[in-house]
Amino acid sequence: MEWDRNCDLAVIGGGAAGMMCALTAAERGLSVTLLEPQQKLGRKLRITGKGRCNLTNNCDVKTFMANIPGDGRFLYSAVTRFGMREVMDFFEGRGLKLKTERGNRVFPVSDNANDVAGLLVRELSKSGVRVLHTAAKEILVSDGAVIGVVTGEGQLMCRAAAVCTGGLSYPLTGSTGAGYAFAEKLGHTLTPRRPSLVPLESEDAYCAEMQGFALKNVTLSAFEDDRLIYKELGEMLFTHFGVSGPLVLSASAKMRHWGERKYRLEIDLKPGLDEKKLDARILRDFEKYANKEFKNALGELAGRTMIPVLVRLSGIAEDAKVNTVTREQRMRLLRLFKAFPVSLSGTRPIDEAIVTAGGVCTKEINPRTMESKLVQGLYFAGEVLDLDAYTGGFNLQIAWSTGYVAGKSVFKEEFV
Repeated sequence: MEWDRNCDLAVIGGGAAGMMCALTAAERGLSVTLLEPQQKLGRKLRITGKGRCNLTNNCDVKTFMANIPGDGRFLYSAVTRFGMREVMDFFEGRGLKLKTERGNRVFPVSDNANDVAGLLVRELSKSGVRVLHTAAKEILVSDGAVIGVVTGEGQLMCRAAAVCTGGLSYPLTGSTGAGYAFAEKLGHTLTPRRPSLVPLESEDAYCAEMQGFALKNVTLSAFEDDRLIYKELGEMLFTHFGVSGPLVLSASAKMRHWGERKYRLEIDLKPGLDEKKLDARILRDFEKYANKEFKNALGELAGRTMIPVLVRLSGIAEDAKVNTVTREQRMRLLRLFKAFPVSLSGTRPIDEAIVTAGGVCTKEINPRTMESKLVQGLYFAGEVLDLDAYTGGFNLQIAWSTGYVAGKSVFKEEFV
């Protein structure tokens, strides 16, 4: 198929940041070509939030900044120009109804991530963005400025290029790390890439023993060298390799020094009861089952899958009669309910992570325009940058804000 081999801006990557960048630039009247080898735009966007798409967080800038563990200051300019309120207005103004849930997480009322991606695809079409389903191979530079992009279908001449290729997470959605190679070849520094919002591995045999067992309304505490770094109420899951689920993914984002520091978890299985009330509750059950074996006395306190593990870790013989359990043994059991231990050996691989931490060094990018300080007309937006956030819609907000600012700033010295 023959196509026009010239445009003002080539956007590489059809994810959240790429679509926002392309749309924003096209609505300024620029001719924009979006390069995406996947047949569907927004593949990763369509599966975020378990397919519901937590597209931002209904919070203020200060709260947003508190949820950026790395160089949050870099984002201040972008998020004050196109922040959480602007993102909500953007989607609602184009007909997508939104709702705010626990933790100020914002979702489409339809609970369907395809509605978010579909809206962007329609807007791209309306604004005249040309979508080419082909891969970018190389960014061409002459005299320190972008002049074109080599694609799988030939050369595209352009005056600017925006790299919005995502990270290394979920490679089947197209996040293959290609953007890092473009950046490095053009002189940019890459910070080490590592998984964030990722399941965690444990060598504790009882995790695998409880594979598939979900915990609800528990409090998870995470420790770095015995210093508390995370504590939250919610849900989690034991797996064949360790632990996963919302609480675990959130905790993983705080664990940024594997190899240098030691990490471990404690689970409060009964957060609604303090130790005194829990002890009274255990005593009630023990009185009720006084003549039964210990292993048969915990059915009202713990899930069936977990009981053999609790029995073993308590050190109380499983066939001991309940009325022979000493106070000291009961206190050991109580401690397990309030601080069930999980040792950690590492994270799952980066391709199982929701987000990639690390990437193109932000010191080499103008935070007011997202333009490279090394190559004129070269822009970066989204997860390809060394930016990541905690869970709650903040990572997508980074994509929207940086994509918007890049699209607004092409061919300008400063964002206007």
